[in-house]
Amino acid sequence: MTRTQIALIAAAAALCSACATTSTGGGSSSGTAAQPPAAAAAATPSTSGARVVKSRDGKYTGEFVGTPAADAKFAKLEIGMDTSEVQEILGRTPDRSHSYESGKRWIPFYFGNDARRMQVLYKGEGCLIFTGGNVWGGAGGDLIQVTFDAAGACYEP
Repeated sequence: MTRTQIALIAAAAALCSACATTSTGGGSSSGTAAQPPAAAAAATPSTSGARVVKSRDGKYTGEFVGTPAADAKFAKLEIGMDTSEVQEILGRTPDRSHSYESGKRWIPFYFGNDARRMQVLYKGEGCLIFTGGNVWGGAGGDLIQVTFDAAGACYEP
């Protein structure tokens, strides 16, 4: 073998070892990477007054911002619901919506469903943010933030 071939093999091995994920024990083979304990425990709200809560399946966290009115339909929502469940509870489609890229869009080899996000406004209730899908447009639609704001000032097109 030539020195060039050896250098290429060494570089490929280093790249592969850097990309590999290791198991943190527990014997689980579900195929999902374990979240570091510091990241799991250090979930901080994105804005003051927000409450960080676990999704229904416990796989990720989301936020509730503000306080709902006593008769608010938004109070019935849970982090992790999909768009069809939300529309069924609220009884209508959103009044306005837009999609935008999240910072995860630029992470190399990110295959999650949060590369894009979708913000929707329900007049008289507030704003919701859903995962908008991966870099190819698939998946998405999971509720990750609920903002109680009847005035609709939370909506940023």
